[in-house]
Amino acid sequence: MGQARTLARWALGAAAAAVVLLLTGLGAAGLLVLLAALVGLVCSAVGIWWFLAHRGPLRVSGALLAVGAPLAVLVLYVAWGPWLTGLGALASWSVALVCARAALRLIRDVSGAPARPRPKRRSRPKRPVLIMNPKSGGGKVARFGLVERAEKLGARVVLIDPSVETDVAALAREAVADGADLLGVAGGDGTQALVAAVAAEHDLPFLVISAGTRNHFALDLGLDRTDPATCLDALVDGEELRVDLGSVSGRAFVNTVSFGVYADVVQLPEYRDAKAGTAVDVLPDLLQGGGGDRLDATADGLRLPAQQALLVSNNAYAAPDPFSAVAARRPRLDGGELGVIAVRVDGAAQAAEMAVLGTQSTGLNVLTAARVEVTGKAAAPVPVPPSAFVPAPARAPGAPGTIAVAVDGEALTLPTPVVCTLRPGALRVLVPRHRPGVIEPQPPLDWRRITEIAFRTTSRSSGS
Repeated sequence: MGQARTLARWALGAAAAAVVLLLTGLGAAGLLVLLAALVGLVCSAVGIWWFLAHRGPLRVSGALLAVGAPLAVLVLYVAWGPWLTGLGALASWSVALVCARAALRLIRDVSGAPARPRPKRRSRPKRPVLIMNPKSGGGKVARFGLVERAEKLGARVVLIDPSVETDVAALAREAVADGADLLGVAGGDGTQALVAAVAAEHDLPFLVISAGTRNHFALDLGLDRTDPATCLDALVDGEELRVDLGSVSGRAFVNTVSFGVYADVVQLPEYRDAKAGTAVDVLPDLLQGGGGDRLDATADGLRLPAQQALLVSNNAYAAPDPFSAVAARRPRLDGGELGVIAVRVDGAAQAAEMAVLGTQSTGLNVLTAARVEVTGKAAAPVPVPPSAFVPAPARAPGAPGTIAVAVDGEALTLPTPVVCTLRPGALRVLVPRHRPGVIEPQPPLDWRRITEIAFRTTSRSSGS
């Protein structure tokens, strides 16, 4: 605890030094330059909103503003010549971050916080069955010779015919009926989830082979996504992890369930071939409320009305942090709680507020919950001018309806209400002992907590 207190004081001192360097090193114009940086950030956020939510001249203006505002701030800094001061401030701030994180890790280690369970060594499966999608990930199955390698290790491979609609879950159940003692998938997150549900149902180990396009589940398990063949090492030298399995209206998910803007975009036929172009083309209608439905939801009783986007994840994602290696990742898959990110942006001003305040802004809710219920379309959508995007047919409040949902990137339409829950420790995942992507969960960077550690006495700190 004494070490943690010393590190916390170093962190606060280094942070204060960074601020002092900026204010004194820039001279009388220091506050003006800092204010200009804040204004540049706000203008850039407004420009991004205009670009995403509008078309025509306003979209062009937004693109110019989003790029031009940071450049203008950079020119201002060059004109005043604070490079040496800036480097000193950056060095001080880096020391502050390193010391703060070290202090928080020490506190976590001595506070008795639950550690990540260690994987259990498992014997080699005798009758493993692996389902492979040859089209997934642009043909990774053939490119990495997954079929040949799997069969050489004693696995039976079931290849999906991409030209025929296949019930992957039925294939998995047939394999179980034939005596399989392990189920595995080479494919994307959507296919992984379908087979994972069958494995969990029969309490069989599940093998993830990162042959999809993105494979977020494999990423968070620490698997090597650049070489999916290494995932097969688990068949001969494997460890078992117990992880949570999400459920959305009875369907399993391993990564995320998306509602609102993203789910509406995924529904479009052209999305598969031109993801970025399709999203940019339809976002103005969706964000302005003309084509996309705003949704009402509750998370453990907390009301989330008229949301434009809602992301529910199997365990929470790490808070965005440019100095952390776990940004855009889930540090744990066994935490027993859903992660929830809800977005409601009603205009450029609120977009700027979100850019500056982040999770403290009124338009963004980041939380965890045991149960999330999307009750349906908001009763009073925001009116907008007509556009090319055709909205869903209107329905009477309270009448049964459906909403677009993206489950692990797969486009679905589900009846409301849509309920998301989590089954803690339901899935046994077999992973290779060597996983290059494993990361240690980092405690959130909380400066109020750092201040408490720095100025509490030893006796009080040890009891916290």
